[in-house]
Formats: sequence, C-alpha cells, structure tokens
Amino acid sequence: MEILQRVNLVIGLLFFILYAYQFVYIPVPWLRPSTAHAAPRANRYAVLICARNEATVIGDLIASLRAQTYKAAPVSIFVLADNCTDDTAAVARRAGATVYQRCNREKVGKGYALQTLLHNLERDEPQGFDGYFVFDADNILEPDYIERMNETFSDGHEIVTGYRNSKNYGDNWISAGYALWFLRESRYLNHARFLLGTSCAISGTGFLFSRKVLEEMGPWPFHLLTEDIEFSVDQIIRGRKIAFCPDAVLYDEQPTSFRQSWQQRQRWAKGYLQVFRQYGDGLFRGIFHGSFSCFDMSMSIMPAFLLSTLSILCSIAMAVVGILSGVGVFPALLSLGQMFLGMYLTLFFLGTVTTISEWDNIHTSVGKKIGYLFTFPLFMFTYLPISLSVLFQHVEWTPIEHRVSAARMRQQKNTPLPF
Repeated sequence: MEILQRVNLVIGLLFFILYAYQFVYIPVPWLRPSTAHAAPRANRYAVLICARNEATVIGDLIASLRAQTYKAAPVSIFVLADNCTDDTAAVARRAGATVYQRCNREKVGKGYALQTLLHNLERDEPQGFDGYFVFDADNILEPDYIERMNETFSDGHEIVTGYRNSKNYGDNWISAGYALWFLRESRYLNHARFLLGTSCAISGTGFLFSRKVLEEMGPWPFHLLTEDIEFSVDQIIRGRKIAFCPDAVLYDEQPTSFRQSWQQRQRWAKGYLQVFRQYGDGLFRGIFHGSFSCFDMSMSIMPAFLLSTLSILCSIAMAVVGILSGVGVFPALLSLGQMFLGMYLTLFFLGTVTTISEWDNIHTSVGKKIGYLFTFPLFMFTYLPISLSVLFQHVEWTPIEHRVSAARMRQQKNTPLPF
C-alpha cells in the first residue's frame, strides 16, 4: 500500500505543478486595474441565435436585445429555427427577428445550425457586418450588454466574451453547481487572463467575433460536440487572443434535472476528448513555441480528468491486491478518501472565494448561497463518472429544455428589467 501512497503523492504534485497558476489568477482581478477604453466606434452588429423548440424563452431574449442602450448603429437580429416542432419561428418573427428555418436530422447541433445561418447571411446580407454576436435562445442580457461589449471590441479585439451569470441559481444544487462554476470561470479565469494579456476562452454563449475572423474561418466550420471550445482552441493556435468584457452581463438557464445534466456534461466531456484529439498537436506546438495561452487551454480540457482517473484506478487496483494478499481494502479506501477530501476542500475554497466576491451577482437567498457552497464540490465530483462513461459510450448532441422566463428572473432579482 506504500506504492499507492507514493503514486497518489506524485499525482498530487502533478496537480499542483499543472494548476498552481490558476490560484495565482485569483487576486489578479482585484489587484490589477483595468485599462481605459479608446473612443468606441459605431459598429454594425448581427445577432445570431440558433434555437430548437425554444418558443417559451426566445421572445424574452429578443426583447432584451431590442431594449439595449446601444444606439450608435443598427443591431440586426437573425434566428435559425433548427429542427423545431413548436412555434419558435413564429414567436421570433413576432418579436422582430429575421427568421430562417432548417430541417436536417442527420447533421444536428449548434455548429451546423450556425453554419447554415451564416450561409444565409452571406447570401442575403452581402454587405456583411462589423461584428457577429452569438447567443443561445434562453439568454437574457443586461440593457447595456452590447454597449459594453462594443467598447472592448472597439479597442481592437477581434473576439470578445462577456460575464456569464445564471437565471436560476437557486433552483437546486445542480443549477447552483453550474452557475457557481461559470461565475468562477468569468471572474477568476477569463477576467484574470485578460488583465494578464493572455487569451480567454469562449464558454458556450454570449460572445462576439469580427468580420475579419469570419472571413478567415468561413461560415462556422466547427462541428465537434463542444464547438465553443473548438472555436477557442482554433483561434488561440492561430495566435489570436480572446478578450473579456467584465461589465457585459448575460444570464442563461442551467439544467435542474440530473438526467439532463448528465447528458449535457457527457457531451462536453466527449467534446473535450474530440478537441484534444484534433487540436492537441497544435496546442503542443504552441506550448513548445512559448504560447502560455496554448498551455492554459490544454490544462482546461484534459489533465485534471486524466490524473483523477489514474488515481481512482490505482486505488481500485491496490484494493484488489489488498484483498488477494489478505491486507484488506482499508488502506486503499483510506488513500482514496484522502484524495477526495483534498479535492473537496480545494473546490470548497474556490466556491467560497467566488461566492464572497460575486455575492451581489448571485440572485437567491442567503441560505441558498451558503448551502450550495457545500454541494458545489459534490456537483463537480459527478464529472468523474461522466468523463469515464464517455470513454465507452457514443455521445450525440441532444437539446436542453429551457423554461425560465424573464418574469421569473425579475422575481428572483427583485429588480425591474426594461423588457
């Protein structure tokens, strides 16, 4: 069993060596001041929304877009109703969007939908736009979202992502787990990265890219299960840095069902493997040539899962050896317990720091803010069986049902919204 302790010690040291830099990120947003913006330009924007059976929520997103304080230039809203069986298209049209429809049961997923939408714009809007926003249908924006993003975009950044908050933090421990992780990602990963001059990463929704980026890559050629990470990695390998706008706040809905959460995170886990398989050599070449952004993205998509899995497999193997040798399983269980305790305390610390700093941005009761700190590490632990399962399962893109309306969000925020 001494071998197991040594193996776990080596794994623990590797974790520390590979991820210590993320703890260095924590004080950066509070110690390093933001630089002043240049004079903002009057940029013309296209908003791209791909929606599958989102009639319940898409009207709220379009209403929040039409209520934006950005008035310097037109903002055109385009919706692709993708394989819909409800009246998403009709709701979007009534709300004021230009709507296209797509029916393709073979090529499914947001990547294919975005590609189709951009092909349509290439045909119908040949003059193009200065920038392209991408949102999911369940999103709601703060009124100054586009105005704030335009300031960062006008500074010369070709890709910009914003601050991701959640519509339904307080629903249960699952939605809170997602929400707390995304808050931590916004403040203590992307914000810190931006202030230090390295690249941020796109996280699902709420980002902006320039006409130049579109012309270079063509109409969205990213079709892996995590097209957001694929896009991020592709751009970082090309040497481009993704910027962050901390004042552009977006809200999206998190799953509350463990079954839906399992399916969604299976897709993410499989997508990380796909991205690493397809772009790993490019990331390693970037690391070899001194790109910290390539190193950072590599750490984000792979080693934590591999190291955690290795430690668990070693503990299981030594438990079997213990049974066969008559020593028993207790030493192996003790070692495994120590590993999980260390992981729990680390995640609890990250959750606590995030909750304290983002307290006013978490829209739920004080009791839930505190209580969900204790379930946050447990939520993150569920990634381990999910990540293991995708090694042996075929995973496909599946839609996530959204039902949290703007009216309910107003209730939770206890603040009137202008839409």
